[in-house]
Amino acid sequence: MKNKIVKLDEAIEKINDGVSLMVGGFLSVGSPLRIIDAIVEKGVKDITLISNDTSTPGRGNSKLIAARLVKKVITSHIGTNPETGKQMMEGTLDVQLVPQGSLAEKIRAAGAGLGGVLTPTGVGTEAADGKQTILLDGTEYLVELPIKADVAILRGSVVDTFGNTFYNETTQNFNPLMASAADTVIVEAEKIVERGELDPNLVMTPGIFVDYIVRSNPYE
Repeated sequence: MKNKIVKLDEAIEKINDGVSLMVGGFLSVGSPLRIIDAIVEKGVKDITLISNDTSTPGRGNSKLIAARLVKKVITSHIGTNPETGKQMMEGTLDVQLVPQGSLAEKIRAAGAGLGGVLTPTGVGTEAADGKQTILLDGTEYLVELPIKADVAILRGSVVDTFGNTFYNETTQNFNPLMASAADTVIVEAEKIVERGELDPNLVMTPGIFVDYIVRSNPYE
């Protein structure tokens, strides 16, 4: 069986300039903070960032924004990070705002192999600009296309050596959806256990989706 546990620098080799990058978390809750710091240190440029938000200043993926490593962000809101709005107004950052539920469904659609999802959210607003609409039973729907990424970086509470992952409480958020919607998935694990030690009823991301595991605590 492939050894999925790797050193951080080995995992970061998979993340290069121009990458489309999904980052799990909600205001950094459930975000892979150590991996994000390593991306900043490496200086990966021209990132297309796909995340629920751009966090708060000085934490999580806000560091990618502050270092001006992101060329485009697809997200549900930017209000908690003034730097994101500043760069958008300067014209140096392309910001695509997607309603939170629609963002989740677009990611889920990619993971499920669907051609898209239908939603009434955003009909008649700027969110519908340039998008196809369909009329079903008298109701108009937007056709929201799937969002896939080159790499997804996630944070797991307990991860076994095969990659089966448990997320504690609200840290689950976008992590399981993103695990199925990227070509390469890297999980930052708070705790690593042997295969078989994690109760199957607690598995939220099956290990088949996980390519690499790094330790959240490098001294563990």
